[in-house]
Amino acid sequence: MSAIEANSLTKRFGSYTAVDQLSFQVDEGEIFGLLGPNGAGKTTTVRMLACVIAPSGGSGTVLGRDLLSGARDIRRSVGILTESPSLYERMNAVENLEFFGKAYGMTDSQELAIRIKEILESFQLWERRSERVSTFSKGMKQKLAIARAIVHNPQVLFLDEPTASLDPESSKLIRDLIESLGRSGMHTVLLCTHRLEDAEKLCSRVLIINRGRSKALGRIDELRSRIAGRARLEVSLKQATPAIVEGARLLQSVEDVEVTDYDTKLLVTAKAGADAQEVTPYVVRTLVEKGAMITGLKISLPSLEETYLKVMKEA
Repeated sequence: MSAIEANSLTKRFGSYTAVDQLSFQVDEGEIFGLLGPNGAGKTTTVRMLACVIAPSGGSGTVLGRDLLSGARDIRRSVGILTESPSLYERMNAVENLEFFGKAYGMTDSQELAIRIKEILESFQLWERRSERVSTFSKGMKQKLAIARAIVHNPQVLFLDEPTASLDPESSKLIRDLIESLGRSGMHTVLLCTHRLEDAEKLCSRVLIINRGRSKALGRIDELRSRIAGRARLEVSLKQATPAIVEGARLLQSVEDVEVTDYDTKLLVTAKAGADAQEVTPYVVRTLVEKGAMITGLKISLPSLEETYLKVMKEA
């Protein structure tokens, strides 16, 4: 079942079209990536789906509720992390979560207190609960901002650039938190980012947009194969003789063989429809029969970055 659906979703600001007829859906429990450069329309899309702003055209639903007629219910049912943490820095962590929990309609003080303790402990912030947020590091503020977004236990979570401006250690902490939310099966996450390493590690499917328009949509592995090329088998050996190279090229399941690194590495590309892992034993057997001394073996997949850059170049 779809938790989020967008059908020709459009947003105009005067004569400028920020989002142009985007259509996609996000399944329940999925971590879905919305990728694109700065100014591509990612944040505007998230704000429409979270009912912060109204669309100019098209339609959409979140948890089965219409973006226009069900806007109030949607706002209560989702959590949103904006590009800035939007925390009250003079308050401490508990006071921030109490404020936002009540704003989301959590009227039972005891239940809210239990929920706050649970979240702060899981986010490793409980020991700092009584300190002003102004004393927190960027990574701690970002963790608290995510805690604020899920304090009311929403089914759908919109995260807009959650690791922006963070150092590598803090970025990994935030990625681990998002991954744990996805694994729980209780949250559907729409991750809006231009950091491809985040999307590659967290998302099952992605939508790449540019200038408000859809450029590519699908599973990451499928997009890699279709846009950036198929997986290749990297074979390191003592020397790639002509007989060895020719033997690999004659295999029925092999489309191409490239020799690199001063004749010490073969890059073997399987034919369309053939799995690189399934082809590997036949390649190895053939190379050994031709006298090859294999020193290393690795299956190399095109990266999401290669895929993204190719999409942007074509766009």
